[in-house]
Amino acid sequence: MPVWVQKSVRNFYILSTTAFVLWMSLFDGNDFLSQFKNWSRLQEAYAELAYYDQKIEEVAQDRIELFSDPKMLEKFAREKYLMKKPKEDLYLIVEQ
Repeated sequence: MPVWVQKSVRNFYILSTTAFVLWMSLFDGNDFLSQFKNWSRLQEAYAELAYYDQKIEEVAQDRIELFSDPKMLEKFAREKYLMKKPKEDLYLIVEQ
């Protein structure tokens, strides 16, 4: 072995730094694999957040349209909640 390798192997600081890096990268609870899993879960959460933000905007826009026009409100109530006027028959056609 070269002389510099023998001296560096005997050096306390290099040994302790090497042991610390090995411990942190392989055995610790916050090792590289755990950090990667946490990062990927965070990215999934951001994607889910963007999806729900988009859905909230769509619902808000639908709400504005719904309450601004009485005919739209009646259409929505009839289609979504199967409401009807008195003396009116309601027929449901179920497609197979």
